[in-house]
Amino acid sequence: MSPPAQPGVPGGRGSKGPPARKLLCMCSLSLCLTYLCYSLMGGTAPAALRSPAALPGSPAPGAPRSPSALPVTAAPRSPGSSPGAPGPSAAPPPASNGSREGAAGTWLRARLAPGEVITAQSGAFERDPQESSTTDEELSRAGSPGSRGSSGSLSSSTTPDYGEKRLPQALIIGVKKGGTRALLEAIRAHPDVRAVGTEPHFFDRNYEKGLEWYRNVMPKTLEGQITMEKTPSYFVTNEAPRRIHSMAKDTKLIVVVRNPVTRAISDYTQTLSKKPEIPTFEVLAFKNRTLGLIDASWSAIRIGIYALHLENWLQYFPLSQILFVSGERLITDPAGEMAKVQDFLGLKRIVTEKHFYFNKTKGFPCLKKPEDSSAPRCLGKSKGRTHPKIDPDVIHRLRKFYKPFNVMFYQMTGQDFQWEQEESDK
Repeated sequence: MSPPAQPGVPGGRGSKGPPARKLLCMCSLSLCLTYLCYSLMGGTAPAALRSPAALPGSPAPGAPRSPSALPVTAAPRSPGSSPGAPGPSAAPPPASNGSREGAAGTWLRARLAPGEVITAQSGAFERDPQESSTTDEELSRAGSPGSRGSSGSLSSSTTPDYGEKRLPQALIIGVKKGGTRALLEAIRAHPDVRAVGTEPHFFDRNYEKGLEWYRNVMPKTLEGQITMEKTPSYFVTNEAPRRIHSMAKDTKLIVVVRNPVTRAISDYTQTLSKKPEIPTFEVLAFKNRTLGLIDASWSAIRIGIYALHLENWLQYFPLSQILFVSGERLITDPAGEMAKVQDFLGLKRIVTEKHFYFNKTKGFPCLKKPEDSSAPRCLGKSKGRTHPKIDPDVIHRLRKFYKPFNVMFYQMTGQDFQWEQEESDK
């Protein structure tokens, strides 16, 4: 008769299995429970359970990203894509060396997901608050799912969140301090126009980001609607005509022009409001005041040499594709100028005198909705500033400087803006 088995000895009575097997089962069960808890809580699994491609700080699958965390650079381009254009919307591959730096670099190169836009904090838009009455947040809403146009605008368009984002068919390309913001706000009141509220500066500052980035900035439109944007600096940017022609040679261009002397003073006034320490207008306007030499290298003066800039545009676009809007008549007869704009764009004349109310305090028209009794909406405080008093002799010298360029501009456009007549009436 064999001796009784001792407890804890293999094969003996009371044995509960090998200790190693029990430990393994307990560890496996613990890990399973831990993973299940993290999954139910929506958190990220511990490092031991994560795949090698997962990054600390990366958003969990399906988790929304905050605007400040959005990637701002484009993904590697696929063959045949336009320069600087974001690549396909595939998940970024893990770095080949498995390093954290490599994977992070891949993540930052990922393209924006549909509906995501770059926020103002990213620096993609250099918005001049004095030039724009719409905010970057409105641009973000315009490019986000569920948006119905720029909040607070007077646009009568009620385009719901369907349609598609298209490259613009018409651009307001200039000029700075000519009345471009007033024109944009007025044309946005048309139901067949959808426009970006802020200035994308694609063809002068952000061209390397590519056409897909530019398209993603645009609002969604339905078939038959026109997509527009305005960036006044395009008119004086040498590369802009070629770049726009490369995008679409049939693009319609709108230029708001204004008496170049008044425009230069308005330009200076804007700068002065932000930099009170700058020299006087008289000092900046002359290379040598005694000899009467105007400093045409100063941007406030150079922008007003319209004939010089137009010559560059006519190398790429026929005159029939460019509409010149009078900044002065946009104030005195806004409905008349808007009729020309709507005809040029092939739109029905819907924006009429009913949409305008002249604000005597501001000195220019404000927009209103003709279908209701709400208060008219005027442009922001940055518009209609009081100009500083300029020495009359300086004004006289500037008029003489611009006169031959104005005459040349009249001949090139076939339009007489009568700026000399305005000055003689004063």
